[in-house]
Amino acid sequence: MRYLADILTFSRIILAITLTVMSFSGAPLYAAFIVYMIGEITDALDGTCATRWPFPKNKTPKYRKYAAKYDMFADGFIALAMVLFFSLRVNLIAGLCMLIPYAIIGLILEFVVYGKFMGHPDDCTKKCLMRRNFKLAKKIILVRRNVYLAILFTMAVWTLYASEWPLLVKNIIMGIGLAGSLFFWIFLSQRRHNISRDAVDIEKKLSK
Repeated sequence: MRYLADILTFSRIILAITLTVMSFSGAPLYAAFIVYMIGEITDALDGTCATRWPFPKNKTPKYRKYAAKYDMFADGFIALAMVLFFSLRVNLIAGLCMLIPYAIIGLILEFVVYGKFMGHPDDCTKKCLMRRNFKLAKKIILVRRNVYLAILFTMAVWTLYASEWPLLVKNIIMGIGLAGSLFFWIFLSQRRHNISRDAVDIEKKLSK
């Protein structure tokens, strides 16, 4: 079970590759929707699995030193794959309108909050906002996370209702999706407020 979190994370990379291929292969919209939703479920569960079944410190695999990095890569990869599919197969203008502003804001925040590209709460420069004003940095990260989720939710719902399924099926799936989202929202309540498991240590040090 200790490897389950890593399996889920790496499976998200495979799903992202699949979704990218589907963007150019003429695959049905409902198939892309299914692939993407499976990917998001793995994203919702891998952190919980890592916390629930951690490796003993003396038995932690060396590759887990970069666990935060490949998790971020998997998240970004499947998000970009969905944006690509949505833009090419559903609505190009809407896709660009959601992608471009978020990409600009994201890059600015990377260099301000973390002080580097592809930074992380546990991997940031000494003079970045994360080290100087943790509370403000955390608020900015959480705002960006919510915007990120809103964009991906919009694309998923839009793709669902643009798919070939009958309207009744779409509505049923939408209902199940909303119920599932509510469950994860409650079940992962702590994750909504934490930007990183290890960032708690940074907050404690700066509060002294």
